[in-house]
Amino acid sequence: MTGPTPLPPSRYDFDQSDWPDDDCVVAGADLEPATIIDAYRHGAFPMPQGGRLLWWSPVRRGVLEPGSLQVTRSMRRSARRLQVTVDSAFEQVIEACADPSRPGGWIDADIRAAYVELHRLGWAHSVETRDGDGRLVGGVYGLGIGRLFAGESMFHHERDASKVALMGLAELLGDGALVDVQWQTPHLASLGVVEWSRSAYLEALPELVDAPSPW
Repeated sequence: MTGPTPLPPSRYDFDQSDWPDDDCVVAGADLEPATIIDAYRHGAFPMPQGGRLLWWSPVRRGVLEPGSLQVTRSMRRSARRLQVTVDSAFEQVIEACADPSRPGGWIDADIRAAYVELHRLGWAHSVETRDGDGRLVGGVYGLGIGRLFAGESMFHHERDASKVALMGLAELLGDGALVDVQWQTPHLASLGVVEWSRSAYLEALPELVDAPSPW
């Protein structure tokens, strides 16, 4: 394990003291690797909206502790027929997640290019699920910074395929890690995702991002 490529200091200062009491905290900056990683280290992530590059730090943050993942019998059955791989098809996973026909799609060409570059540099990772013929049927991608996995998106083409990828991710990360899912939804809540206040999330970040990485 060689670890990710070291990055230069960010040109931008994600000063948390200036953040409003709103999920969207900053506008502008760029999508250079150093900018993105520094933003995550400070609790923010990029998500364009209306043609503008916006940075978000939810007031109520959705998080999953790997050991709290709720695994159903259906997921266990699916796990027996699906193979889990890691970092074997990053570009295919992000391409599937960026499918413009998906409701609420936000992954544009610039975001895609930025995270493909972060994958090349060893910061972005994917966990994939494949069927018995080796075809990619589901996956999740995000950033691995220390013991934090900042999940960006996931997809499935077969039942439970993205959930099995999440099972593989939880097993890889182990205890003491945290999966950031940005916002809790009813679907994610059923998998064990809970909400932390922004202050609780920011307080936990330094120890997480400076810990040895499992990747």
